[in-house]
Amino acid sequence: MPERHDSDVLVIGSGIAGLFYSLQVARHGTVAIVTKQAAAESATNYAQGGIAAVLDAQDSFEAHARDTIIAGAGLCREDVVKKVVESGPAMIDQLLKIGTDFDPARPESAGSDVSFDLGREGGHTHRRILHHRDTTGHEIERALIARVRAHPNIRLFEGHCAVDLLTVERAGLAGDNRALGAYVLDAKTGKVERFCAHVTMIATGGAGKVYLYTSNPDIASGDGMAMAYRAGASLGNMEFVQFHPTCLYHPRAKSFLVSEAVRGEGGILRTAAGDAFMGRYHEMKDLAPRDIVARAIDTELKRSGDDSVFLDITHRDAAFLRERFPNIYARCLEFGIDLTKEPIPVVPAAHYWCGGVRTDLAGETDVANLFAAGEVACTGLHGANRLASNSLLEALVFADAAAKETGRRLRSIEREPIEAPPWEEGDATESEEAVVITQNWDEIRRFMWNYVGIVRSDRRLERARRRIELLCAEITEYYWDWKLTPDLIELRNLATVARLVIESAMLRRESRGLHYNVDCPDRDDENFARETIVSR
Repeated sequence: MPERHDSDVLVIGSGIAGLFYSLQVARHGTVAIVTKQAAAESATNYAQGGIAAVLDAQDSFEAHARDTIIAGAGLCREDVVKKVVESGPAMIDQLLKIGTDFDPARPESAGSDVSFDLGREGGHTHRRILHHRDTTGHEIERALIARVRAHPNIRLFEGHCAVDLLTVERAGLAGDNRALGAYVLDAKTGKVERFCAHVTMIATGGAGKVYLYTSNPDIASGDGMAMAYRAGASLGNMEFVQFHPTCLYHPRAKSFLVSEAVRGEGGILRTAAGDAFMGRYHEMKDLAPRDIVARAIDTELKRSGDDSVFLDITHRDAAFLRERFPNIYARCLEFGIDLTKEPIPVVPAAHYWCGGVRTDLAGETDVANLFAAGEVACTGLHGANRLASNSLLEALVFADAAAKETGRRLRSIEREPIEAPPWEEGDATESEEAVVITQNWDEIRRFMWNYVGIVRSDRRLERARRRIELLCAEITEYYWDWKLTPDLIELRNLATVARLVIESAMLRRESRGLHYNVDCPDRDDENFARETIVSR
């Protein structure tokens, strides 16, 4: 009989949202965190740029909110923007209290009332990005994991891959549908275990692996989005996939991001011929919002036939660059590129999901007792395009709000054992056809890149729709015939997310933010100034 684990709260995912939520909610009860690899293997850990917050007297909440709304192309929820922006200073204070180290103000900033070095990135009109050199996410993750591992109320289950959410409906119980935990595969034993909880938090991150080229770590396979969809939660704005403009272009530089902070410190995008082209696309030039920069690069590459454009910051002092961007400098050197002397070859890559599982202001989905925070969620902050460095802030604000609501929820219920049937393996057998998984995985990622990428068309979307329908049917068939593996679970989730992205993109008959369709090139506020919502 597979093992059963009981806790007051189940958290799926170990990035900034899941860990911060766990620390906050552990004051009210016991917490189990499941994460499919090592705890530190999260998108948070790879975040280079930083976290946006208004700390400078010359900046304002109004300016930060305005920058967010402009970047979001008319789809941001203003109440959410206000909540997140105004919570910024308090969230920074929380990170400092758990031991996060941000870079102090530079000597040339003497006389400023800000004690931190504040960077600027695309779409921001002020310097408001706190950072730890160019490894900010790693520093935040380090501080959070240290606190989580030391907390007596938190148990961390690494190497555990969530399969499906446990709900009243899934368990065949009477009453309104609500979350009861999850079925989780222990990758070491190959057994599916029950993790039963009164409240469940999905903090699984994004789905960058749906695309052939991505800045995301291998874990980003859309698990939380797909599980929430199957459990009956609604998803919003799945067509808005942010492509980061500057991934290092080199055959051995897998998924390495060159932070937007490089452009914030004066980096200039140039063609192979040396032409600084961004002035032709936006008045903010190289600091334009990401959707505009990514489309500009895509256009230039298609026009020239070149493999990459180049990010040039050689005009800045070499010592400053080595100190400010030590990780990027070292990584580029590994491939024979000295960014202090030569421009960096870069291309766009799938980076961040602006859509996801829809939540309210407390982070709760439309399945009771199921919360979501971080990249997996669609809170209404980002609209059609995320403003740089708003994601870590959003994750903290909604993790904090969800923890407060969870505390109230736990105080109002009797914490009796949860009825939940064990996982039914049926007649599933060991697969001897792993090549089927890799073949389908590769096919999905290639047609998503070619047909549902930075620039889309009706014909490409229809081709993608036909292919994903066939693949989903095939994957569903052998999902129930074979014993579960992490690769099979991820493939099923990738296919589900790909289908939802295609469906959402076909529903939006306009171009806005990150969704650009050559057959509907104009923005249509009369008919499409709203979320695209999909549900089971």
